[in-house]
Amino acid sequence: MSRLSGKIVTPSGVVTGSISVEDGRIAAISPSTSVTSPDTEQWIVPGFVDIHTHGGGGHTFTTGDADAARQAAGFHRRHGTTTLLASLVSSPFELMRDATLAFRPLVEEGVLHGIHFEGPYLAELRCGAQNPAYLRDPSTAEITELIKLGEGSVRMMTIAPERAGALEAIELLVAEGVVAAIGHTDASYEQALAGVAAGARVATHLFNGMRPIHHREPGPILALLGSPQIAVELVADGFHLHDGTLAFAARTAGLDRTVLVTDAMTAAGMPDGEYELGGQAVVVADRVARLARDGSIAGSTLTMDSAFRQAIGAGLSISEVVRATSTTPATVLGLDGDRGTLEVGKRADIVTLSPSFEVTSVMSA
Repeated sequence: MSRLSGKIVTPSGVVTGSISVEDGRIAAISPSTSVTSPDTEQWIVPGFVDIHTHGGGGHTFTTGDADAARQAAGFHRRHGTTTLLASLVSSPFELMRDATLAFRPLVEEGVLHGIHFEGPYLAELRCGAQNPAYLRDPSTAEITELIKLGEGSVRMMTIAPERAGALEAIELLVAEGVVAAIGHTDASYEQALAGVAAGARVATHLFNGMRPIHHREPGPILALLGSPQIAVELVADGFHLHDGTLAFAARTAGLDRTVLVTDAMTAAGMPDGEYELGGQAVVVADRVARLARDGSIAGSTLTMDSAFRQAIGAGLSISEVVRATSTTPATVLGLDGDRGTLEVGKRADIVTLSPSFEVTSVMSA
């Protein structure tokens, strides 16, 4: 049995004391009755759950290379992410198929929790850093084949609901137990709501890659933010969203619907310089990744511990941030019975943080 002491962030509040782990599970959470020690100054939080990341540490998920995926997952684990989806970008079907086959063993091993296809069924006008050469209408035949090949590894797919066949594709995903997300969309308010009615449950990086809000045509942002079924992804790096926007969206959506994601690409944790995303040249300067061709933001260089600190700086409480980095994303993936909170009997995915919220240790089961 191992034990950690500190300020433990539980669903019912912060407990100063110790957390005991046995056989990969949380065995006990015990309030402290002793004099304060240096250990009790650290924060103890559940492992982060990132449902949207393309790579990091110089490695990418987007090419479907299993060795690169293992390295990228290891990089993010060192930053506190104990559960993650490997996100691909818009690409030819052959790459989607090959990546599914390559990543399936990593999912079975527990290195990855699953695969997230961000595209290629997205809107050209809101493609952002997605490669426009690969964008197309949803194909139920392609989706069915990927799900079959994945044998449970395909966990989420982002679709623009206004595309021809999109609603049928969303319904298919839902029927197969895959999370349907709405993003990179130029949908009207009504078209976005149709996607929600078809079964979509996530807004892919809300605000980014979407038709902006207008008071006479609210568009997809207000439709998604106003739908109680939708969990909203927020990229908390200070660049994708102003801190005021982050705080507003989190307060409006509420704790059960707010999900912090990294949307990280290869350059996370790496120096500024030249990189690649989905076959397109990316330049990173001052931690911001942009396409070389037009300056569009191309993912992020974010890690979840940095997103944690950014959200604290934006005015969210530590309990609120834990909900957004662990609890709610675990619920989105259907994992709330096993992880996402520090409770007796749950999987021991545990991160310790310094008083300034820097990662000091990571435990995965």
